[in-house]
Amino acid sequence: MSAGVAIIPQDLFSDCDPGAFICELSPGRVGDNGAAQTVRDRICAIGLEGLRARATAAENDLMSLGVTFTVYSDANAIDRILPFDCIPRIITAAEWRKLETGVQQRVAAINCFLHDIYHERHIIRDGIIPVDLVLGNPNYRPEMEGFPVRFGTYVHICGIDIIRDQQGDFRVLEDNARTPSGVSYVVENRHLMRRAFPDLLAGMSLMPVDDYGRRLREALTEIAPEGVLDPQVVLLSPGIYNSAYFEHVFLAREMGVPLVEGADLTVEDDRVYMRTTAGLRAVHSIYRRLGDDFLDPTVFRPDSLLGVPGLIRAWRQGNVAIANAVGTGVADDKAVYAYMPRIIKYYLDQEPIIANVETHICREAEGLAYTLDHLPELVTKPVGESGGYGITIGPRASQGELEASRAALIANPANWISQPMIGLSVGPTLCDEGIRPRHLDLRPFAVTGRSTWVLPGGLSRVALKSGSLIVNSSQGGGSKDTWVLAEETRR
Repeated sequence: MSAGVAIIPQDLFSDCDPGAFICELSPGRVGDNGAAQTVRDRICAIGLEGLRARATAAENDLMSLGVTFTVYSDANAIDRILPFDCIPRIITAAEWRKLETGVQQRVAAINCFLHDIYHERHIIRDGIIPVDLVLGNPNYRPEMEGFPVRFGTYVHICGIDIIRDQQGDFRVLEDNARTPSGVSYVVENRHLMRRAFPDLLAGMSLMPVDDYGRRLREALTEIAPEGVLDPQVVLLSPGIYNSAYFEHVFLAREMGVPLVEGADLTVEDDRVYMRTTAGLRAVHSIYRRLGDDFLDPTVFRPDSLLGVPGLIRAWRQGNVAIANAVGTGVADDKAVYAYMPRIIKYYLDQEPIIANVETHICREAEGLAYTLDHLPELVTKPVGESGGYGITIGPRASQGELEASRAALIANPANWISQPMIGLSVGPTLCDEGIRPRHLDLRPFAVTGRSTWVLPGGLSRVALKSGSLIVNSSQGGGSKDTWVLAEETRR
């Protein structure tokens, strides 16, 4: 090649047409200050082979660091990494302000709702939500009735699943108020990008994600019993065989607190202690990553070997704090989700900043009739499942699948909701064929003590299969680094 001839990088995005869907890395978006175009140009400069080589090295890095989750249903691949896509998702500062305030509003309403249903039950008496939907909910815990929690905060760590529809509007898809997982990937994905793709990050002014551990520990310290000057915080894990054990280790390390299992704790005189080589040490705040049923065998499942006998009694006596509170699962029930716009209006006298996806409640005659009449057009979801299980996507279902869904709806309508199939936004994703559009969602994480702080960005989950709308890791989804732009981004 003669000297002075410029090498023009191949346009790796030429076959990445988003079609009718919103692209999260489209150039020229209002407020992105040229960031998306800069990223696209830099990726093209790296080239496809260079991109693949670095992506492979990044995934090897994840495996060597033990950044894995467990899929118990797959006997051939128990420990997996969450597949990492190296092409980031960009959120502008203005978009983030709406997302942040919308999440804070939703968390505030959820906490008001939980306090009310475990105390005065005004929302039930006023006919805003059916009594059996609350009191008959399998996640409702009578043990929490009249139970005071500090600052009225029941949900200290909340993950709100959000999608962007074909009109470009953000919508809440699901609330996760029990033990939401995935925040470790938000932080690790940024670390990974810094190591493997420093040239993509160069000059980008992004809101940081490294503060999560400190913020979480501050919130857990705030909710500790009054009068304790230096509260001892611990993270309670079911143990090494839990699917999210890596995250438990990660968060304990980020907070700088002990990671414990039930056998490491004991209750004496209604106070919780941690067994150490130097003897018993008082514990004041517990971030628990195991379900309600397993927390205390003297109150819930007597056969639980994961919990701590007497823990709930110590909590009731005000000698320890537990996050998230017991009984929060009522608030992330998919049937209760359908009432969230009414719940926000009832407690806060506000319209939702981020609207729900249109939802038909099959326990109500009108919702069931509409769902049965429009089954091939709708997505049906069981209210008690998570991880994308049990869902029937009507427009893509076979006749047999539709008939099975119809039978399940008729047999137990209270177990189902339905929604229109939403055209989730897409992000350019590195695939076997090159860079192609893949559907994604976003899970911001909110931490609440006295007030609510939202981690900038969140977990962007991506459906790696062409055309798939299922982003869950347990069903083959991956993740991307989520960049929230500060006000200024240099080209």
